[in-house]
Amino acid sequence: MMTPEQFTSTYKSNLESFFALSNKAFEGFEKLVDLNLNVAKATQAELAEKLKELFALREAQEFAQFGISLAQPTAEKALAYTRHVSEIAKSTQAEFVRFAESQLAEGNRKLVTLIDSAAKNAPTGSESAFAMMKSALAAANSALDSAKKAGQQFVDVTEANFAAATNATVKAANQAASVSKLGKKAA
Repeated sequence: MMTPEQFTSTYKSNLESFFALSNKAFEGFEKLVDLNLNVAKATQAELAEKLKELFALREAQEFAQFGISLAQPTAEKALAYTRHVSEIAKSTQAEFVRFAESQLAEGNRKLVTLIDSAAKNAPTGSESAFAMMKSALAAANSALDSAKKAGQQFVDVTEANFAAATNATVKAANQAASVSKLGKKAA
């Protein structure tokens, strides 16, 4: 049975953990808001510049080349934005994982302590039941570690596929820009 001091200590610890985790979530959100504000400012400035360039064009071929010339930088900026969002999400997710792992480790430690304490006060002959509890806890922890490793492998494969797709997109945009430059030189 928990004493009032233990209850208060546990409650206080859980409350501190909640606020620490909430702060991590807000930090991730704040980074995302900052990124979006910076992108919006840069996009507005660039739009104003591109509109000046557009209004200075006089020939149909210049309009076509102008449109093609926008493809590569736009794809690269979209890729950079996506990478930043991914980094923010990954960083925030890593904080949540660290928190969950520390909470799980602390919970396991307390459970083992509780089992050991109960085993010391248990009647003779109940040792096998407590050994079975410890074995079940070890098996659960092993299964959890396996699931964690599988999850990490999934994240790694997803990131690799994302990187490959974005590299292919940039390569295609670069090729389109190169073709448009060659067409411009030939004209």
